Amino acid sequence: MQGLILFAHGARDARWAQPFERAAARLRTLAADTHAPAPRVALAYLEFLAPDLAGCAAELIAQGCTRIEVLPVFLGAGGHVRKDLPAQLEALRAAHPHVGFTLHRAAGESPWLEDAIARWALEAVNFEGPAA
Repeated sequence: MQGLILFAHGARDARWAQPFERAAARLRTLAADTHAPAPRVALAYLEFLAPDLAGCAAELIAQGCTRIEVLPVFLGAGGHVRKDLPAQLEALRAAHPHVGFTLHRAAGESPWLEDAIARWALEAVNFEGPAA
């Protein structure tokens, strides 16, 4: 069974997580519609919110996942994505050698997301082009 963890930064205000929770719910729906069997989709946080990556992975492993994909939901690949997250994944690999963990690039490094942000910006400001 495959697991998929959306890994976000976290914040002290729990309302910050609402867009990520909606994205995870949407991903569950899309995966159920297009994959048989659908991967188990979970959301983990670096700090302030629960579950953290280790707790989230343990939960997926308890559900029978033997492959876990980790997708950082960060706009940029700064220190957390380049340093902290790989260190946490190495600890998980050592603790769960029977599970394959794959780290993917940060969401913000996707050309698709860059395009989506640009389109959102144009729509948000109702850009009509140069004045005639």
